[in-house]
Amino acid sequence: MKFGVNMSNDEKIKAATFDRIVKHLRDNPDVQNIDLMNLANFCRNCISKWYVSESEKLGDNISYDDAREIIYGMPYSEYKSKFQKEATKEQLEKFNANKKS
Repeated sequence: MKFGVNMSNDEKIKAATFDRIVKHLRDNPDVQNIDLMNLANFCRNCISKWYVSESEKLGDNISYDDAREIIYGMPYSEYKSKFQKEATKEQLEKFNANKKS
């Protein structure tokens, strides 16, 4: 992420922290999105959606596919084929139970 000259230190810290979180997720593809959803109620796709939403507020209108590529570090289809595993019955049950509550 490029830091603008007009950014406050607080904004720079937040941007750097976000970059670090994204890098951590990219460096740990063994952590499946469904596990993130079950534990924290958000995943890489959620972050991508938030990225799109925030870009729209600033008038950039980044597409969801472009946002996912930013978050995943590669096209989503490539990430999915390389790293995404089929969800287990237990993962899906927990996910569905969390949606109901």
